Amino acid sequence: MTLPTFWTEVVAAGELSVAYVDEGDPAAEPVVLLHGFPYDVHSYADVVPLLVDAGYRVLVPYLRGHGPTRFRDAASDRSGQQAALGADLLAFLDALDLEQPILAGYDWGGRAACVVAALWPERVAGLVSVNGYLIQEIAASALPIRPDLEAGFWYFWYFATERGRAGLELNRREIAEVIWRRNSPRWTFGEDELARVAAAFDNPDYVEVVIHSYRHRLGLAAGASRYADIERRLAGLPPISVPTITLDGTADGNFPATDGSQHARLFTGWREHRQIADAGHHLPAEAPHAFAEAIRDVSEPPGDGAGTP
Repeated sequence: MTLPTFWTEVVAAGELSVAYVDEGDPAAEPVVLLHGFPYDVHSYADVVPLLVDAGYRVLVPYLRGHGPTRFRDAASDRSGQQAALGADLLAFLDALDLEQPILAGYDWGGRAACVVAALWPERVAGLVSVNGYLIQEIAASALPIRPDLEAGFWYFWYFATERGRAGLELNRREIAEVIWRRNSPRWTFGEDELARVAAAFDNPDYVEVVIHSYRHRLGLAAGASRYADIERRLAGLPPISVPTITLDGTADGNFPATDGSQHARLFTGWREHRQIADAGHHLPAEAPHAFAEAIRDVSEPPGDGAGTP
């Protein structure tokens, strides 16, 4: 089975009309898979059938500003801040009566999953997060990192300018290709694959959501007022207590693989960290079996959930 290039369902959820893929037995244990930027639901084309075959119901929503997902109110702020992504995910769970799904994601989607797991742990059965704890410490955004790593984040600084906004408007697909190649230097993809995903960038809110996301995380743009309380809570870097498996690809072009210890204090429940050989930042697409295995394993964590290995 391959994920379709169109949505199979649409649900009103908070600010959004969310388009999403829904596969598997509706009565089975639910798993919500969350894509990053600049990608879309096709990140999970090879993960979905593995999980359906393992007996899960699998849901894959298009994030705000992507694909057929739309804002329900034309006057809504086109915010891309982390609190908005987390609120969207919580509203999606509520709209579909998903009481305690497993959440799994990378990049923007992993951040949304971490936000919900940290602030509403009672709604999450388990978490799989690529690159560990992804809640942003915006107060520390002005602190520099290693120059070689800063170079990989060129688009952060590009999008901080009006030239970058204009460039994203004109070159959505081309910018995605540059980021893909930097993020995943060992991943081979074809023009058809890029074109299929780039169709999701034709969303009318894509540019505004993306630009706001990067400006907000750098402290260059204010957040939407409706998310002020969530951002206040996130500023304290709330720990994640749900069973968690974190993943790092050893060929990630922007986020070098670690042993996971730098985030250890932020996980207060059972947690395991895994390095995935030769995988880059787009880990679900590059190592679908390892990603699906992590979801299966986190659904039945060992022990009583206390402590970290």
